[in-house]
Amino acid sequence: MPESPDPESLPLAGRRAEMSFLAFDYGVRRVGVASASTLLPAARPLRTLAVGGKARFEAIAALVREWQPDALVVGVPFHPDGAEHENTLRARRFARQLEGRFGVPVHQVDERYSTTDALADGAPDADAGAAVVILEQHLRTLVGGRVDAHA
Repeated sequence: MPESPDPESLPLAGRRAEMSFLAFDYGVRRVGVASASTLLPAARPLRTLAVGGKARFEAIAALVREWQPDALVVGVPFHPDGAEHENTLRARRFARQLEGRFGVPVHQVDERYSTTDALADGAPDADAGAAVVILEQHLRTLVGGRVDAHA
């Protein structure tokens, strides 16, 4: 019997009707969180988690239980020229930790300028707004179209 393909590798038409996502704008002190689905592909900010260590992962676990996402998306920062820096490595580690803890696929998205874009769009919470920008960038790769935020 052939293996079932990974839903993320299928064209949108070959996937189930709806996939849901939680996205994270990782930071050492704060993590912005947003949600969206492919049914109504407009990301919305949820909150910013201003806790670290075990408390951070407990808060994320509560969000995963509440939203039951099919996948997670993590913004990975780079210098403007594309070079990696210390926070690049931290964000990638955070993505690996999420995948290990929650057992769902974790997608990494280049998040250069996400906070700048969120602030330019008038986001009242820069971190959650940046998570919206990150998630909408990921959704555009899935649906191949324009995605608008609903704050």
